[in-house]
Amino acid sequence: MAPSLEVRYEAPASTPHKSAKSTLSYTPGRATVQTHENYPHEDLKPYFPQKHWAPLEEVPYIEKGLLGSPTFDDLLSNATKIFDYNPKIGTEIEGVDLANLTDAAKNDLARLISVRGVVFFRNQKNLTIDAQRDLGRYFGTLHKHATTSVPKRGDLDDVHVVYNDENSKDQRSLFTPTFLWHADVTYEIQPPSYTSLRLLSGPPNGAGGDTLWSSQYAAYDALSVPMQKYLESLTALHSAQMQADNTRAAGRTVRRDPVITEHPLIRSHPVTGWKSLFFNPGFVIAIKGIPKIESDAIIKLLNEVVSTTQEGMVRFRWQEGDVAFWDNRITNHSASYGFAPHRRHAVRVACQAERPYLDPEAKSQEEDLAERYGLPKVNKDGSRESNYND
Repeated sequence: MAPSLEVRYEAPASTPHKSAKSTLSYTPGRATVQTHENYPHEDLKPYFPQKHWAPLEEVPYIEKGLLGSPTFDDLLSNATKIFDYNPKIGTEIEGVDLANLTDAAKNDLARLISVRGVVFFRNQKNLTIDAQRDLGRYFGTLHKHATTSVPKRGDLDDVHVVYNDENSKDQRSLFTPTFLWHADVTYEIQPPSYTSLRLLSGPPNGAGGDTLWSSQYAAYDALSVPMQKYLESLTALHSAQMQADNTRAAGRTVRRDPVITEHPLIRSHPVTGWKSLFFNPGFVIAIKGIPKIESDAIIKLLNEVVSTTQEGMVRFRWQEGDVAFWDNRITNHSASYGFAPHRRHAVRVACQAERPYLDPEAKSQEEDLAERYGLPKVNKDGSRESNYND
């Protein structure tokens, strides 16, 4: 048991003749356990409907980020604070109400997410599940997940429920840390673009449950030029089979038959024009057209790049009502566990995007920003020694 650290302080005296004392008790690494009575989001708890859907077919997709302003004026007109978590990924905005955006502001939002990968908004109390779906539908056709839970309320098949409570198993024992990194449903023919997750209930501050995102722009730039060129010639196989098998093993219904889909290993983004890695530790099973030993080696390398390129990562500590809005085409994300026995409940909405493609004229994020702002180019040829070691 961790030792308790007791902190005492003198409270201001209420009268000249009396003093009050209070005691704060602190146990490192342990927060107060939540009570789960009278839960206000009972209708959004997870439910697994017994349905079966036809295979997805390609649907039209209009990229709203192309309509946004490079200065994001409409989105930021009411913002009270905006800051980047680091140069590569992650921006937080205060003062913006996602439930009441104009179309012009929504276009700016799409453009900003395309550039920054993930954008965070605190305390979005007006963003009901219906408002969240309306916002998601503005960007495209909402995706319906074939295996995961939907809300108990009904008629919300395009909402994904994230739910853990005191009865849930800690997932760390089931997956290696690299395997937890993933982009959502990349096995679909049109994997999602703009994706929102709103936290309904979460562990107390300091009790865990954070989410991490990693930039696939930055992952591409972390590779050497010869490796970039080689990977640009390859396609990866993304499979839904394991997800379906695990669902059936749990006694639940697979609502759409699993698919295996080919996607380019390097793609370009329609808004920024930047190249990014399009690799998913959770769903990529092989690199097509090369020997298995070579495919396995590439997968191992890319797993490491995704999970260890720290300058391309951001970690978000949630509070109730917060929203993360990310571009699933250019980021991976990972849950963090160890928050049992606390409840963590969130709802996700995602829209289908274009089929992944690579524009041969595309630049990398690093190349483009170096030219635009006169930044020093990164040395990648390995010829220069360095003793950089913080």
